Amino acid sequence: MSELLEGATAPDFTLPTDSGETVHLSGLKGRKVVVYFYPKADTPGCTTEALDFTARKAEFEAAGAIVIALSPDACAKHAKFRAKHDLDVVLASDEGHAVADLYGVWVEKKNYGRTYMGIERSTFLIDRDGRIAKIWRKVKVKDHAEAVLAEARALS
Repeated sequence: MSELLEGATAPDFTLPTDSGETVHLSGLKGRKVVVYFYPKADTPGCTTEALDFTARKAEFEAAGAIVIALSPDACAKHAKFRAKHDLDVVLASDEGHAVADLYGVWVEKKNYGRTYMGIERSTFLIDRDGRIAKIWRKVKVKDHAEAVLAEARALS
């Protein structure tokens, strides 16, 4: 699949969440949606990122946006992650990484000489019409949630 670009229609998805419900991107049309992909629940960077988005939940809602976090972890692991850190964002399970493939974030990674496939930490801001307004790839966690919030506020 070719790389997604800003202005393109966001690929639709339907995924289970840690709460036992299902999230449908198409069902959120008319709202701004922040979709962020993270590698693995309960690791230092992923925990910091989830806590940062949780801390700004009310501000995202005031900007008309909902935050959905996706990783290949199972729903049960997401539930433990939520409970342990009192998270308040939607945690969706992409176990087969099909959605990560659609968004181009399931990539080859290297760590200490080992090559493997995994999530490239990335965020997509989707406008009310279902188009990608902004893309952040290879995200560094520090100040990222604040940058996404600023873009969500600026998006009409």
